[in-house]
Parts: sequence; C-alpha cells; structure tokens
Amino acid sequence: MSENTIMARAREFENSMIGFLRDIVAIASLSGQEEGVARRIADEMRTIGFDEVKFDALGNVLGRIGSGSRVLAFDAHIDTVDVSDPSQWDFDPFAGKLEDGRVYGRGAVDQKAGMAAMIYAAAILKKTGLPDDVQIWMVGSVMEEDCDGLCWHHILQEKVLEPEMVVSTEPTGLQIHRGQRGRMEIRVQVKGRSCHGSMPHLGENAIYKIAPAIVAVEKLNETLKDDPFLGKGTCTISWIGCQTPSLCAVPDEAEFHIDRRLTLGESKESAMAEIEQAMKDAGVDAEVFLLTYEEKAWTGLVYPMEKYFPTWVLDENHPILAAGRRAFAEVMGHEAVVDRWTFSTNGVTIMGLHGVPVLGFGPGLEKIAHTANEYVPVDDVVKACAFYAALPAQIVGDE
Repeated sequence: MSENTIMARAREFENSMIGFLRDIVAIASLSGQEEGVARRIADEMRTIGFDEVKFDALGNVLGRIGSGSRVLAFDAHIDTVDVSDPSQWDFDPFAGKLEDGRVYGRGAVDQKAGMAAMIYAAAILKKTGLPDDVQIWMVGSVMEEDCDGLCWHHILQEKVLEPEMVVSTEPTGLQIHRGQRGRMEIRVQVKGRSCHGSMPHLGENAIYKIAPAIVAVEKLNETLKDDPFLGKGTCTISWIGCQTPSLCAVPDEAEFHIDRRLTLGESKESAMAEIEQAMKDAGVDAEVFLLTYEEKAWTGLVYPMEKYFPTWVLDENHPILAAGRRAFAEVMGHEAVVDRWTFSTNGVTIMGLHGVPVLGFGPGLEKIAHTANEYVPVDDVVKACAFYAALPAQIVGDE
C-alpha cells in the first residue's frame, strides 16, 4: 500500500475516529473505575467489525482482527488521573471539546487518543486486508495511572495474550520511542516514642528523628548514575506523614515516600541498598521497604503487584525498531526521530519484566499529560492511525 493510500484511508476515517475520541474523553475513567469507557470501546470495536471482543478478569478490553499464528498487540491505557482543581480549566474537562484542530479534555492525550487511533487502524486493515498469518489485538488497559504495568502483568502472567511484540501508543509527539527509565515506590519509616506535647523531653519525636533521613535522600539524588540515552537516575521525596495520638502529643511514627527513577544499570537491589546505606550514614534507624499495590479493579479483582517497574530499552538494531522506521517513512515520507519517554508506561512490565519487545509511538506530547486544559492535535491522531495501519506488514515482512 502506498503512502498516499494509507494516509488517505486514515483521513477517510477522521470524522468517525475523532467523534469516538470525543465520546471516550467525555466518560470519566479513574483507575479502577473504567467500566463505562471500556464498554464504550468494546461497542466501537463491534461496530467496526472486530473478529473478537472480550474483557479479561482485570477489566482490560481486548479486540482481535485476523486469526494467524503471529500475534501482534497494540496498547492504550484507558484510565486517567483526576481533575484536582476544575477552576484551572478553561472548559469542562469531560465535554470532549473540539476546537481549532484539537480535542480537549482529561485523558485526551494521556491517552485516549492512542486508543482511538489504533482502533481505526484496525478499521483500515479490515478494509484493505491484513498481512498473511497475523492476528492483531487492540488492548484498552486499566489501572495504569495507579500502577503502571499491572494490566499487562495480568495479561502476560495469566496468558490472556502471548504477543511477539507490543506497540505502546502513549504520547511521543509522533516520534518513535524505544525505552524509558524504570521506577520504584519506596517507603522509609522511623519509630519514636509518644508523650504529652507539654513535656516533649519525655518522648522521642519521630519527625525530628526522620529529619536527617530527608536530607540524606536529597544528597543521594546528586550521586545517582547517568545514561547517555535514558538520562539520570533520580530520587525525590513525594509525601511525608506521621502517626500521633493527638495534636497535643509527640508523634511516635514518621514516614516518607520516595519516587525513585532507575536508569540503565540500576536495579531494585542496588536502589534499596543505596537508600539503606544513606539511612545508616545519616545515623537514622529506619525501616526501608517497597510498597505493594492491592487495589480492586472495576471487575472486583484484586491482583497484587510489587511497585517495582524495571527499566527497559529496545536495542538500536532490533528488527522491531527497523520495522517501525520503515512504516514511518512509508506513511510520513521522511525519516523518524527515535527517542525515549521521560515518564513511565506499561513497557515497564511488557518488556522490563516479561521481556516482550515494545515499540512506542503515539499522538500528542508527553509534556501535556496530567495538565489542565489537556489536549491532542487531531492531525496527530490521524497520522498515528496511518502509522499503526502500516506497521504490521513491516513487522512480518509482507511488502
């Protein structure tokens, strides 16, 4: 299929695709509350004529076209972060507003636009024909914002799907992305001894005891490894809390949360050891532990997962990346820019934990995610759709 034909097909579907995107942006879908949007996506898949549409036990929605032995998958998470302060928005974040060539609203770029583009790429492939011996699954995944990768950990661990590769449609600004830093959620906890606030000398204030630990984490951040492609490993304290009998008492427990980003060459073990050593050097007797995610999906299932999300990088010479470059050149008419994400994606589990190759390509800009007045350009959605439609033939070598 020529460049003009693929892009022309995508533009033929523009009105339907953007109408669908506006519909799903208008459906609020916080993590664990995605049922409404998942069912709307399933309806669209059936309308387009997918060969199979189903939900797994966690509530991911999966649609298949084709029935070959080679299994390819595309992923878009369908949950969003919340709207913390509606007054910062210039419009209703759940109206699915279309204006000046952009769709606005919570989840527009992060990442319901990827969902719309990949579903309509399937519509193109249904119309023009799939490569031989291929089946393609379009996955609307849940709970990514709360626990990135949990959705695909369930899919791969439970063998819901066994794909040879996955395309993440997270926003890349129409660049190809081939990796990201990993991350961990670490808790540091210090015990004290409570007493009446009028006699603090009789107790041990856990907040005072934890103060040197806070400084130690700040200093540790300056010493962490760097990588020329993925960037520097980082750690930052993102939450502090304490336990106290009352506001007239000395706290007997204090704790903080560390957002730890892992660059290439760093591991769960090395990161934990660094925090533990930093506490020791600061003279702080603290318990350091990883958190576990144990929240209920919209289906009612609880599928616990340790909050360690490994770093992953697709090799520069990987055939999947080469296929992506060819597909991009075919539909765009010029070479792709290859880069990496700053934020985290489901790739941490798909490739980082389970070793399934991931290629990233999505409409809109990463930096717009989670912002007030979030938006995605319509033209990006159309171009992403064309890329997704062109990619399978390049992967399986059907020219």
